[in-house]
Amino acid sequence: MSKDEPTLLPEATGTAAAQATDEHAAMMQRMQADLIDSYDEELEMEIDDRAFDAAQGCFSSEQRSQRRDYFRELFRLQGELVKLQDWVMATKHKAVIIFEGRDAAGKGGVIKRITQRLNPRVCRVAALPAPNDRERTQWYFQRYISHLPAGGEIVLFDRSWYNRAGVERVMGFCSDEEYEEFFRSVPEFEKMLVRAGIQVIKYWFSISDEEQHTRFLGRIHDPLKQWKLSPMDLESRRRWEDYTKAKEQMMERSHIHEAPWWVVQADDKKKARLNCMAHLLAQMPYHEIPHPPVILPSRERHEDYERQPVPQQMVVPEIY
Repeated sequence: MSKDEPTLLPEATGTAAAQATDEHAAMMQRMQADLIDSYDEELEMEIDDRAFDAAQGCFSSEQRSQRRDYFRELFRLQGELVKLQDWVMATKHKAVIIFEGRDAAGKGGVIKRITQRLNPRVCRVAALPAPNDRERTQWYFQRYISHLPAGGEIVLFDRSWYNRAGVERVMGFCSDEEYEEFFRSVPEFEKMLVRAGIQVIKYWFSISDEEQHTRFLGRIHDPLKQWKLSPMDLESRRRWEDYTKAKEQMMERSHIHEAPWWVVQADDKKKARLNCMAHLLAQMPYHEIPHPPVILPSRERHEDYERQPVPQQMVVPEIY
């Protein structure tokens, strides 16, 4: 080696390697936490303090305390959502809640927590697929009309007519003329819904570039989540800046008094869920509806009744 060639100092090389190792460990830890978070629904549905403590052995005391606080507040908010549901039914209120955001922003997670304890006949989710050939020839808003609520219903749109302002614009699925017509029409369309007595609430879930990168890696390495990554999702990752410009245009041109946009900071999934649920509850003047006490009637018994045995070939094997 000549004296003019640079040399790598052992200490510098060791520092860089250690830093890379630390970054990899931090990334793996975040992915593991995200994986555990995706399975929390089972804990939320059937939680017991003793089982909870046993299940969280890999967490510090402070982390366990934070998770307990999260669950307690989640349950409290879900209890308020049940009261809201009763009020919606009693008053025949109609509400449309729109959830938009980048891929992996957490829209599905908050929708799941909102609907988890509610009657699906009162609070339902509309998640429309890409339009078929016939729908592409219709008035753009036409295919959404049948999903709008009747009196006493709440409809959560997991993505909505704002697809035109987002994915269709970025991926070139609509022309410039169709894009401009959308922004001429959407304020009037939403004002029309409000005049018809439908409350329209619009949420944008905002995540950082780094957080989306981490969540996409988590989906790639989790076999139970890989189905969530479509070729369109991967392409959206590459076009991050194009989506940013489209989002900014969307908010600037469709943020109206009758149906304003609300931005949920979503890098922390649990905080985003709680913040969105609390805000949603604050948008409606609901109150607790009194119910008569529920009395379980006695079962009628008849001497001539005899229960027939179930054929063994019809019984599901008890392998657990």
